Amino acid sequence: MTKQIFAFPAEQASELMQQWVETMVVGLNLCPFAAPEVRNNTIRYAVSAAERLETAAEDFLGELSNIQAKEEGELSTTLVSFTHCVADFDAFLDLLDLCQDLLEQAGLEGVFQLASFHPNYCFSGVPEGDISNWTNRAPFPTIHIIREGQMSRVLVHYKNPDEIPERNMALMETLGKEGLIKRFPPLAAYWESSSAGDD
Repeated sequence: MTKQIFAFPAEQASELMQQWVETMVVGLNLCPFAAPEVRNNTIRYAVSAAERLETAAEDFLGELSNIQAKEEGELSTTLVSFTHCVADFDAFLDLLDLCQDLLEQAGLEGVFQLASFHPNYCFSGVPEGDISNWTNRAPFPTIHIIREGQMSRVLVHYKNPDEIPERNMALMETLGKEGLIKRFPPLAAYWESSSAGDD
């Protein structure tokens, strides 16, 4: 039996990620184009049980191929969560780099772009325990495949899009640990382990 390496069982990944998107990302307006896709049910919550980096990358490629084959109205964006590997944030960054290389090799740079989330997410130059890191902390390591054209169309109508990251970080500071847990109770189960890091 594979050891559980995250705060939640792998079987809960899809459900928890959907709850996280709806409660945190949409509920706090962390992403300006997420709400319509939630309403339209055009977000795919994919789960990879890969235990090795290479296999995880293959699963990513499969999801990239899947979204490429679908119309935007049917599938607008995909979140690929990894439940059995890259518990370490640095290992996750290696996977993210590998997936970015694969995206470029497929000639899809400019068509799709990647965003990333992890239970131990830490921005470069920011202390690990800083609450601003929680803008990108999610129940499982996740690579978000975004349609670049779709995002560009939405951001045209969004005032000062370059200020979104700073606004989100300021919101984390305002809410604090207690406020975040109150909004999304599952955060309590992995707050300490996320701050300490996983092996």
